[in-house]
Amino acid sequence: MSIRRIRRRTVGKGRDVSLRIDIRKKLASFDLEVAFEVESETLGFLGASGCGKSMTLRCIAGVEEPDEGIIEVNGTTYFDSAAGIDLSPQKRKTALLFQSFQLFPHLTVADNIAAGIGRDVGEPDRAAAVARQIRRFSLEGLEKRFPYRLSGGQQQRVALARMIAAQPGILMLDEPFSALDAHLKSELEQDLLALFESFEGSILYVSHDIDEAFRFCDRIAVVEEGHIREIAPKRDIVSDPQTLATIRLSGCKNTTEARKASDHEVFLPSFGVTVRCAQNVPDDVRFFGVRAFRIRRARHEGRNVFRVRVDRASDSRFERTVMVSFLDGAPISSGAADESERFAQTHLQWKVDKLATCEADVPCKGDELLIEIPEEFVYVVTR
Repeated sequence: MSIRRIRRRTVGKGRDVSLRIDIRKKLASFDLEVAFEVESETLGFLGASGCGKSMTLRCIAGVEEPDEGIIEVNGTTYFDSAAGIDLSPQKRKTALLFQSFQLFPHLTVADNIAAGIGRDVGEPDRAAAVARQIRRFSLEGLEKRFPYRLSGGQQQRVALARMIAAQPGILMLDEPFSALDAHLKSELEQDLLALFESFEGSILYVSHDIDEAFRFCDRIAVVEEGHIREIAPKRDIVSDPQTLATIRLSGCKNTTEARKASDHEVFLPSFGVTVRCAQNVPDDVRFFGVRAFRIRRARHEGRNVFRVRVDRASDSRFERTVMVSFLDGAPISSGAADESERFAQTHLQWKVDKLATCEADVPCKGDELLIEIPEEFVYVVTR
C-alpha cells in the first residue's frame, strides 16, 4: 500500500509557535529536562522505551505534573511553576492517544466518541459532532457496539474519533501502532495520514521506530535519558546526524569509537583500520558510523577498500545480513566482558540485497573478500 506524502501548512516568517515547553521532572533513573517549540507541524519523539518520551506528553496533557517549568499551548499557559498555574487535564485543549486506546468498556462506540466533547455543547450539536466522526472514520453500523465487540483496528478508529470530536488544540499520539499486527497497521496508517493532513495545529508523535517517525513527522527530536539530544528536520536526522544517539536511533547498526588520524581520516580501534571520510574530521571526534546497506562489495583494492572474512550470515526474505571481521586490521582490545560483546565490537554488519545481487555474489560464511566503505556515507560525531 502506498503512503502519501504529508502536506502541512507552511509557517510564515513570524513563526506561528503553537506549543512552547520548558520543564524539568525528577524520575527514578534520570531527570527529565526538555525544552522545545512546535509550530503547525508534526514533531516526532524518537527514543528507546523509558527514555522520557511518553512522560513529556503526559506532562503536557496534565496527567503528570512537572517539578518546575512552563507549558504554553496556543497562547494559553497550562503550567507555570513560578506563577502557580496548573490547569486540570479537563481544562487543557489537548488530546492524548495512548497505546492501549483506553476506551470506556461500558460505553458504546457513539457514547465513547461523545465522551470527548465538552459538557457545554448542547445535545443536537453533540449528536451532529458524533455523526461526523462516525462517517469520517468509517464506523457506520457500529454506533451501538461496545468495545469488546470491536476489532483492534475499529477500537483504534473510535479512539481517534474521540480525539478529534474534542476539537483539541494539539494532538499527541503515544506509540499508536505498537499493539497492531503489520496488516492492520498498514491500513490504519492511511487513516492517520489523512487526519494529520487535515488537522490545523501541532501534533506530537512518540515512536521508537525511525521508519514510522520518518513517515509521519516533519521534524524529529531524539530523546535519550530524559534529554533531547538533537532536534532537526527528519531528512537531516537520517542523512546528517550530529550525535551518537541519533546515529543509533536512526537505524544505523555500525557505530564504534573513533580517533582522528588526519583531516579526512579516522582510526577505528575496535577494527584496527583507518577509514577515509568525505567531511572534515573534527579534532575531538569520538564516534564513527556507517549504515549496513551502504557497504558494498569491491572487485579491486582501492581507497576505503578492506579485506574481510564473513564470520556469520543470516537471511530474511529479501536480504542477507553478514558480519565481517577485518583481516588486515590490528584491533585494540576494549575489554569487553563476554564473547558476544567482543564479537559485536569487532565485526561490521553488512546488509546485502539478495534481489539486486546475483546468487554467486551473495557472501557466505567463511568467504574472504573485499568490501568498500564509501567515504560519502560515513558519519563522524563528537558526542
